[in-house]
Amino acid sequence: MTMKEATLQRNDLQDFELEQVVLTGEYHVNAFAKELQYLNSYDVDRLLAGFRENRGLDAKAEKYPGWEDTEIRGHTLGHFLTACAQAYSNTKDPVMLEKLSYMASELSQCQFESGYLSAFPETLIDNIEKKQPAWVPWYTMHKIIAGLISVYHATQSRIAFDTVVRLGDWVASRTSRWSDELQATVLAVEYGGMNDCLYDLYKISGDQKHLEAAHKFDELPLFEATRQGRDILKGKHANTTIPKFLGALNRYLVLGESESFYLEAAKKFWDIVVYHHSYMTGGNSESEHFGEPDILNSRRTDITCETCNSYNMLKLTRELFKLTRDRKYADFYETNYVNAILSSQNPETGMTMYFQPMATGYFKIYSSPFEHFWCCTGTGMESFTKLNDSIYFHKDNELYINQFTSSKLNWCEQQVILTQSSNIPEHDQVTFKVETEDQQARALKLHLRIPYWVRGEVTVKLNDEPVDPEIKEHCIVISRKWNHGDTLTLTLPMKVFFSSLPDNKKVVGFQYGPVVLSAALGTEDLTLASTGIMVQVPTRKMLVKDFIIPTGMSPEQWLDGIERHLVKEGSQLAFKLRNTDEDDRLIFTPHYKQHHERYGIYWNIVEEDSDELKRHLERDRLERLVREATIDSVQVGNDQYELQHEIKGEETFSGAWEGQNGRLAHPGGWFSYKLNVVPGSDNVLQVTYFSFNNDRVMNIYANGELLVSEKSAPEWKRDFITKHYPVPAELINGKEQVEIKFVPEDKLNGIYGVLRTMRPISE
Repeated sequence: MTMKEATLQRNDLQDFELEQVVLTGEYHVNAFAKELQYLNSYDVDRLLAGFRENRGLDAKAEKYPGWEDTEIRGHTLGHFLTACAQAYSNTKDPVMLEKLSYMASELSQCQFESGYLSAFPETLIDNIEKKQPAWVPWYTMHKIIAGLISVYHATQSRIAFDTVVRLGDWVASRTSRWSDELQATVLAVEYGGMNDCLYDLYKISGDQKHLEAAHKFDELPLFEATRQGRDILKGKHANTTIPKFLGALNRYLVLGESESFYLEAAKKFWDIVVYHHSYMTGGNSESEHFGEPDILNSRRTDITCETCNSYNMLKLTRELFKLTRDRKYADFYETNYVNAILSSQNPETGMTMYFQPMATGYFKIYSSPFEHFWCCTGTGMESFTKLNDSIYFHKDNELYINQFTSSKLNWCEQQVILTQSSNIPEHDQVTFKVETEDQQARALKLHLRIPYWVRGEVTVKLNDEPVDPEIKEHCIVISRKWNHGDTLTLTLPMKVFFSSLPDNKKVVGFQYGPVVLSAALGTEDLTLASTGIMVQVPTRKMLVKDFIIPTGMSPEQWLDGIERHLVKEGSQLAFKLRNTDEDDRLIFTPHYKQHHERYGIYWNIVEEDSDELKRHLERDRLERLVREATIDSVQVGNDQYELQHEIKGEETFSGAWEGQNGRLAHPGGWFSYKLNVVPGSDNVLQVTYFSFNNDRVMNIYANGELLVSEKSAPEWKRDFITKHYPVPAELINGKEQVEIKFVPEDKLNGIYGVLRTMRPISE
């Protein structure tokens, strides 16, 4: 069965080409324009430099710095190819076409006889198979393959086609030699959406070996557990895991109903992530990882909600909607699109975000144009060149209108132009004007989503006359002959409502229509810090009040009357509190427009002098003490953070246990990191252990001298235990860094969570 035959058999909804949907709203027009400006400011020879060097050719320009000068070099070009292909599909700009043709030609010249193509040597792929450190080479390979496929789809470039087919041949040759054990070794390291892009390659090549290579990247145990509804996400890297299920869904899309197992796995995964691991913006993860299901409040930090996760969840969501037509997918798409994706771009510069803090009191940090090249910089390029890709879908003469965004649809298959005018959430009306190319009537069936956020009666008018439409599966369905010039008007009433977190029902965020609201908290000391490899994160050195105390009523009573207690003032989307201790300070506005100040999305609604408030304040105090005392830290078991701290080791491996990342070593093995310290004074080393590793000894060395031999308790438990060890000034010997080495004495042993050097804490 061909891909087209499988699609027809399933009765899937179809996409519109990007050029058929033109965004007309001011905010979206600006967002797309800023992205185009950014793409056009690149020197493509600098992006190609690593590829030429790896092939032994003279580079035409110097490589870009940041991640593009590390082992992950080349990943940005992959994203850039896709973004430029999408930009060309939108605009048909001949200059963009010339740029795409040039890059395809250059990459063809950089390809080895074997088909291998990358900006890094193939030895990094070897290292993965040998269980030696390497920073996600297969992840980068996914971006290159996906980028070339995007260029082929947008331009029909024969060079791009031939190059990606030969690269796929190399992947197939390499993976065909994997034993089951070697396959498990490779799949234990982040590989992006290799299965996904190889299924896409098979769609255009029809080559069976590309299909077999895609299967090699399918993690059947993960899919089986998820299909059964078991939430095993705790401790898994989120942006590694989501693309795996994109690949699973693509397997079903390619091969049809015989592979329905993979569809069911993808649907169950989506339910688990959205209903048990996501915040009200639609974002998920903390420190790039999933936690325990329904534990979200206690994981709100400065490094929640990696933007790449939202990008990938939206890709998964749109395909599931096309298959099922279930409103829940369209609802989530809107939520995440508005409150995470639109929120991630600075409308003044076009730069995008890595993490989106859910903890109150932090602020947004955007990428630099040409210094860092984060993963989320790459997905940002893609997101903002396809802002129009999921507003409308169609099947025969049926049109599904999913998003209420000002736009013009050229439905050329029906010779119809549909113009949507929407100012939601500023106003509650949306208008659609139908025009036919020959001014003759067209029999069309429109499906208009009734969003989950509607509060009140939806009204429909056709040419200013009220109509009573069919309501089916949360959609307004209107099937009729549409005349040239017909105008349809929807009224979608909105009110303020709140969403709470499952692990603390009194921690809530506020929403109006589709937009999450946040309160601006000022610009005091917007100092940046670093985490991982050249990733910038916000600091919060001052005490931030993140709770609201209702006056004259309980928190429950206050929330029950939220429409009276958070009130819009004037015509602007600005909401003020009533009957609280913060009536005169906090003003809530759409979070996606919050760009320059500290902010708060979630707030703890507590009673004055309650035990809950006292516990809340004490926990914040202790967390603040640790944060302020921290000199340096490394997220154990997270590759880029470990590389930043110059990890070394033998007979060592990383993984996740009980929701915590960790690194372990076998007897005879070891691992070490370099961490900053303050010379001339005593420091403290904070180490977290897992009591599951009971009755074992871990020897810890600082600059080669034994610091401590930590023996775990003899009894078996499932607890994490944090210890603090003094690091004397004389051991540091005036240096600003110390090498901390972990050597298990006689049994497998390791450390977990965050390893820190700190100043001594005085209560």
